[in-house]
Amino acid sequence: MLINKQATKQDYQLILAIWEKSVIATHHFLSAEDRLFYKEQIPLFLDKEDLLLWCDGERVIGFSGTSGRELEMLFLEPDFTGKGFGSQIFCKLMEEKQINQVDVNEQNDRAKVFYLKHGFEVSSKSEKDGFGKAYPILHLRLGK
Repeated sequence: MLINKQATKQDYQLILAIWEKSVIATHHFLSAEDRLFYKEQIPLFLDKEDLLLWCDGERVIGFSGTSGRELEMLFLEPDFTGKGFGSQIFCKLMEEKQINQVDVNEQNDRAKVFYLKHGFEVSSKSEKDGFGKAYPILHLRLGK
């Protein structure tokens, strides 16, 4: 059964480990240098997010971070992708937090398809990410 719990500072190492494994498995477009850059940046944002750890029984399968009605982060342990957990988590967040916007790397085809499948539409595009790096970002909003 999928449950969530509020993440604390003590969970930050676990969150960072999940983030790194997930990014290695899904963000093939990132250079190794940029992946290390982002890994250093992620901890600076964790205190600003409503962070939840998602568990299947006793196993932590991933985490999410929201701010207002925007999904800022959703990362799963690679062993748990493709098993419906991402959809379960995302639907719960849409219902409980009224999530209606999310940004996604344009090159992350799997994530892009995932959000579009859940009723989101591209509202705009930025050619660079929030750090000024040449990774285009799609800004998605929940469709009508």
